Amino acid sequence: LLGAGVQGLLNAAHTPAWIESLILEGVIAGVGGVVTFLPQILMIFLFLSILEDSGYMSRAAFITDRLLRRFGLSGRSFIPMLMGFGCTTTAVIGARAVENERDRRMTILLTPFMSCGAKLPVYGLFAAAFFAKGQGLVVFSLYLLGMLMMVLVGLILRKTAFREGETPFLMELPPYRWPTVKNVARRLWERAKDFLTRAGTVIFAMSVVIWFLQSFSFGLRFVTDSELSMFGALGRFISPLLAPLGFGDWRKGVALLSGLVAKEAVVSTLQVLYAAPDTGHLVGTLAREFTPLSAYSFMVFTLLYPPCVAAMAAIRRELGNAKYLWLSIAIQVGAAYVASLIVYQVGRLFFA
Repeated sequence: LLGAGVQGLLNAAHTPAWIESLILEGVIAGVGGVVTFLPQILMIFLFLSILEDSGYMSRAAFITDRLLRRFGLSGRSFIPMLMGFGCTTTAVIGARAVENERDRRMTILLTPFMSCGAKLPVYGLFAAAFFAKGQGLVVFSLYLLGMLMMVLVGLILRKTAFREGETPFLMELPPYRWPTVKNVARRLWERAKDFLTRAGTVIFAMSVVIWFLQSFSFGLRFVTDSELSMFGALGRFISPLLAPLGFGDWRKGVALLSGLVAKEAVVSTLQVLYAAPDTGHLVGTLAREFTPLSAYSFMVFTLLYPPCVAAMAAIRRELGNAKYLWLSIAIQVGAAYVASLIVYQVGRLFFA
């Protein structure tokens, strides 16, 4: 409704084509495609806030200590990892509560495998487009896959880079208490404000930058065919690397690159690049551009590849050494590529 109304005003004012494209495709479509997923994201934070406010989180850490020890972690790692389902940046900072340096470093390196709330718009979009009858199961399988990859990588790190330094686990358990509406509402408001702030700043800026890159050539000439744009050239450069994963089209690669700024930007980038006025039209477009198998492979890659730049900055700051950041990026890229390759190539044997 907003896009149609603004388009009418712009047409009446005989606005130049590039300004109309910027406002409709860059701003309204880009930011709006992300904001529509705010209710689902807040639902995750609602239940996390209830668990945290009830005093159960500390008991969960105590209960999971024996299990996490097998992967080279301690029970204290459970809390930041659970927080990772909400926001990776917050979880990485929350790992400060892990007193042992070895356990803290492993926790920070493994936390990005937890599927943060910012990835939910991508899952929701592709699940609606390709898995209408089993959307919940498909999304749940991604959360399980993230935890499985965390376990596998944790075992590898325990046998290689982090063989020594385990310590006993001690924790004071707070009393159980009923969650208060005030505390839960405050946390939800903080998350909603943070999300909308990012939508109004980072995602807004990214949408405009993406629009510019996909609307102008290197000679700064306005083009109507995105394949002739700067983004088209960049996408064609990386597309051969992504072709074995099932999504070798340049627009899909560019969407993943924009996700390094904010994972929600994957949706807004696809919306801009495919010139979809709203999410409904984008779902229909993606249904023609992907197969169910390549769509699931794309979701797996989105799940596992490196987190947003804010999370990577937090990893660099908390670990205090750039080599650990590069180790984290290498682990995430390697895990994402191998897992997506297996999903797509093995899947083709059964669904070709």
